[in-house]
Amino acid sequence: MTGAPGDARAAIAAAAARFDFSPTARLDAELLMAQALGIDRNALLLDPDRPVPPGFAALVDRRAAQEPIAYITGTRGFWTIDLAVGPGALVPRADSETLIVAATDHFAGRSPARILDLGTGPGTLLLAALAEWPGASGIGVDRSGEALAYARANAAALGMADRAVFVAGDWATGIAARFDLVLANPPYIATDEALPDEVARHEPAGALFAGADGLDDYRRIVPGLPRLIAPGGAAVIEIGHRQAAAVTAMIEGAGLTAALHRDLGGRDRCLVVTA
Repeated sequence: MTGAPGDARAAIAAAAARFDFSPTARLDAELLMAQALGIDRNALLLDPDRPVPPGFAALVDRRAAQEPIAYITGTRGFWTIDLAVGPGALVPRADSETLIVAATDHFAGRSPARILDLGTGPGTLLLAALAEWPGASGIGVDRSGEALAYARANAAALGMADRAVFVAGDWATGIAARFDLVLANPPYIATDEALPDEVARHEPAGALFAGADGLDDYRRIVPGLPRLIAPGGAAVIEIGHRQAAAVTAMIEGAGLTAALHRDLGGRDRCLVVTA
């Protein structure tokens, strides 16, 4: 779909109307137009009277099939960084920034030296933490080779390849060191829970589902936390918004304490775990 200057406005509106499943339909359409034009969205908003580029229609069709917008554009902003993402890697969510906020609260006035990110995906939490604390280094662990490939590429693109090591692993199995900060965003969705098509049909199931009650991976992670957290350190673990009581009970059963943090929407989002 091509045309005269000004057609981009109408094309964006028409695309947004097709994205009735998305709460950010207009934003999605603008991002796709910017992608097709090879510019950023701010440049598009400053000068929207442009011809519609030839590649826009195909991008709109992909989004209309409920492919995640981050997979189509190949990138997603998180905290202060931009991350390359695509099929095989969980799309970073803004709600997960709550973990970085909670970690900065815990380390107010000081910096963690060593960071461990369990289930790192495309490096989301580890690289955001390393951006926050330039003197820190860390390890990201994931079972997915596809996700780790994105993580390594993101570390290189951000100039952090010398500070971030990414390894294939099963949570903290085989890791003997202690860390000032342990981050984890494990799967926590029950296997029979309904999800939007753009999540269920496109994002990796192994990064989403965790047994009949959504707690299977906490049962594997929590018992290892006492040996992973260095003195004065903390683990910050994302939870489903109805899981605070259950995961807190596991943490207290391991001899640790947990403090709840909520996201900007007021929902329970993570637990800060200390000895």
